[in-house]
Amino acid sequence: MGEPRRLGFDTATGKTAYALTEPGGLLDGIADITALQTAAAWHVLAAAMVEGGQLSGDEAASVLAHVTEALGAVLPIAARVIDDAT
Repeated sequence: MGEPRRLGFDTATGKTAYALTEPGGLLDGIADITALQTAAAWHVLAAAMVEGGQLSGDEAASVLAHVTEALGAVLPIAARVIDDAT
């Protein structure tokens, strides 16, 4: 069984919602969308912070950690899309 995947936030509690998803299932698709949206948001934030030029070491480390996590979530999605296309 795989790792729980993030589905976004529970609007009632404000907590992050996770699920064990079945490949190709509805929750798997929601987790893919969430991962892609998160990566896009961190990309925009990181680019803006880098262009701003006044990042402290702690800020840069925090941004890098989030970008690395987001990239780790989208790489399997990209690999699956490529594998499905070949």
